Amino acid sequence: MATDSIPVKIGKTLVIGGGNPIVVQSMCNTHTEDVKGTAEQCVRLFKGGARLVRITCPGRQNVKDFIAIRALIEEAGYDIPLVADIHFSAEAAIEVAPYVEKVRINPGNFHKDHGLARAKFATLVEVCKKYGTAIRIGINHGSLGQRITSLYGNTPVGMAEAAMEWLRLCKENDFYQVVVSLKASNTLVMTEAYRLLAAKMKEEGFYFPLHLGVTEAGNGDSGRIKSCVGISTLLEEGMGDTVRVSLTEEPENELEAASYLAGRYDGTLTSCLKASRTEEKTVYATYDCPSRSRLLYDVSCDFGRDLLLKKIDRVIIDGVYADDAGNPVDIASSGLAQYLENELLQACRRKFYKPEYIACPGCGRTMYNLQESFEQVKSRTAHLKDVVIAVMGCIVNGPGEMADADWGYVGEGNHKVTIYKGKTPVASHIPDTEAPDILVSLIEQEQARR
Repeated sequence: MATDSIPVKIGKTLVIGGGNPIVVQSMCNTHTEDVKGTAEQCVRLFKGGARLVRITCPGRQNVKDFIAIRALIEEAGYDIPLVADIHFSAEAAIEVAPYVEKVRINPGNFHKDHGLARAKFATLVEVCKKYGTAIRIGINHGSLGQRITSLYGNTPVGMAEAAMEWLRLCKENDFYQVVVSLKASNTLVMTEAYRLLAAKMKEEGFYFPLHLGVTEAGNGDSGRIKSCVGISTLLEEGMGDTVRVSLTEEPENELEAASYLAGRYDGTLTSCLKASRTEEKTVYATYDCPSRSRLLYDVSCDFGRDLLLKKIDRVIIDGVYADDAGNPVDIASSGLAQYLENELLQACRRKFYKPEYIACPGCGRTMYNLQESFEQVKSRTAHLKDVVIAVMGCIVNGPGEMADADWGYVGEGNHKVTIYKGKTPVASHIPDTEAPDILVSLIEQEQARR
């Protein structure tokens, strides 16, 4: 946690920053119009350890849903701070702000004209000041906009500069209830962007709390390892006040890894590493872990930063972990050691032993079975090499968020998919039953021409 960040009050009792404990959060994947289902998921997330919950707000028509969701949560006896997730509509942000504890926005999306975007953002700031609502300025690698990319490129520098424009406007308007994030699916890009932003804020005499996360991390072991590598690297360096582990799974599944990160860097958890030695940039590490997942988290946090920074080149793991029945499992002889090393090297962008997948966690804008589709795409493309594939939940946000992908698989709704090569759509309105095979065919044709 960053002890020098500005404390930001979220609701009645929650505070992000200012040396307070790291806050775990998550996001609903229900449709916001499903008021009962969304309220129930908020409660499950809260019980699982999330201290605030984000819900998508696609438009002004959803403000009434937030009011109804809040009422159901309170009827159930819970006080859960809610975050409205806005992508383009300044009007929706302004209208929902009085009814939530926090609004997540990328103000650059408010209007193509930067002056008009600034004016809309200033109006939102005034509303948030009036109602005590916090703001998260969320800049993602794939959503910088033409003006920023023309000046700085689609780079960590561009991400940091984009955030600083809006943070300066907050300071000019004497508004300090602000949290900021700079997410990317590439752990190198993500960590460098946050470092640059932290340095710029300190240089200009203010330090807003940082929301840490690796966006579109995917699922399973890969998503957890990638998230732990990126987030722990910054926490090791003294940056970060709130975390979300974004997985293409049910959001309740995110909380174990996020809670581990919070506990480790708040000092309530320590690594199960028993011994290690380094020889010629190869680390030999011995563990005694209570579970497989704990081993995965420990290894990622113990060595991810050094691999990212190229201080070491390999991690060779041995020791034991306990299986679900409590029986010891030898790490090396089970084959897990080599698997974890490969996964860790891929998460750190040091070695690609399989396709690199980018996949969003899904939200109320998702109009098809994202989790099932992602598993189908992974199964059909596992044999491919040297390719980055993005599987995104919606046509609204997906194309802009898959900045690192060679190929994109984006849901249109109504069981249809658009396939992208880079940022260019190459096949549209494909039935989702046929799309994985068409994607594989297009990739194989492209690779055969190389």
